[in-house]
Amino acid sequence: MHSQPPVAVLGGGSFGTVLANLMAEKGLEVRLWMRNQAAVDAINQTRCNERYLPGYTLAPTLTATTDLAQALVDVEAVFIAIPSGAFREVLRRAAPMLTPEQYLISTTKGIEAGTFCLMSQVVEQECPQARVGVLSGPNLAKEVAQKQLTATVIASADAELRECVQKLLHTSYFRVYASTDSYGVELGGTLKNIYAIAAGLSAALGMGENTKSMLMTRSLAEMSRFAVSLGANPFTFLGLAGVGDLIVTCMSPLSRNYRVGYALGEGKTLDQAVAALGEVAEGVNTLRLVKEKAESLDIYMPLVAGLYEVVFNHAPVKEVARGMMLNVQSTDVEFVLPRQDS
Repeated sequence: MHSQPPVAVLGGGSFGTVLANLMAEKGLEVRLWMRNQAAVDAINQTRCNERYLPGYTLAPTLTATTDLAQALVDVEAVFIAIPSGAFREVLRRAAPMLTPEQYLISTTKGIEAGTFCLMSQVVEQECPQARVGVLSGPNLAKEVAQKQLTATVIASADAELRECVQKLLHTSYFRVYASTDSYGVELGGTLKNIYAIAAGLSAALGMGENTKSMLMTRSLAEMSRFAVSLGANPFTFLGLAGVGDLIVTCMSPLSRNYRVGYALGEGKTLDQAVAALGEVAEGVNTLRLVKEKAESLDIYMPLVAGLYEVVFNHAPVKEVARGMMLNVQSTDVEFVLPRQDS
């Protein structure tokens, strides 16, 4: 087993830690890079990432380090699980230490403020030689840690990369499907965070199952409309990275974005909601960026527009919901009837 080159995971949050450990449990040598020396020491001594995954024991072949060069030397694949706000800066530091043969796989579901770049686009800009992939799907870290059956999608135009990631991550409880639509897979994982806030809001307001179902289905229509206008394949949204990820994030109280929405629905302000969570949910930033982008491209996104008013302008939720019900009724399934210029 040790003929397999080591693997690096950048970012020691809950998903980065789970991903690193999933491979380490297979006997692979895995290096988990984190900035915080105290957290690194604690992981190496206690075999536990107490802050993000308390009570979850890490395999002996996982080593945490703050030394980026040491983490990256001789590795075949690099998984990047860094929040979108710090993603480019870490990659810029890593770039001189990377080789063109290495696979770089982003697991971050977010959009960079200021550029509207998805994380794979940041990788391409900072490491133009790189072989790039995107990992996304309905993957709540705590459930993967509990070895609950889970599936994900690796998307890349590079067939060798897809095959390598499938081999590295496949276990009896973690299944990896392949896609060539990196853009669609990444947009699915990113956009669903917005609608999870809406789902949390509606749950706090005691809305029924009919309402939840309507909300999720219309969310799917809206996010695929947006993605297709940016060049994604609509069929990607029928898969794990689209409807699959949307379902888990909209139905799970474990989801950070859902919890922010729930707090807003209880009448808390955005600042209070984020403070209660202890970390920023990506969906809050994504909501602002997508609203601006949709307006600039003239893409019809009533849920995003309404949610934006609630989250950032303290608009009363019930008023916004009522307004949404009065929106122009369009077709049920976007890509079935011929498009008409509205």
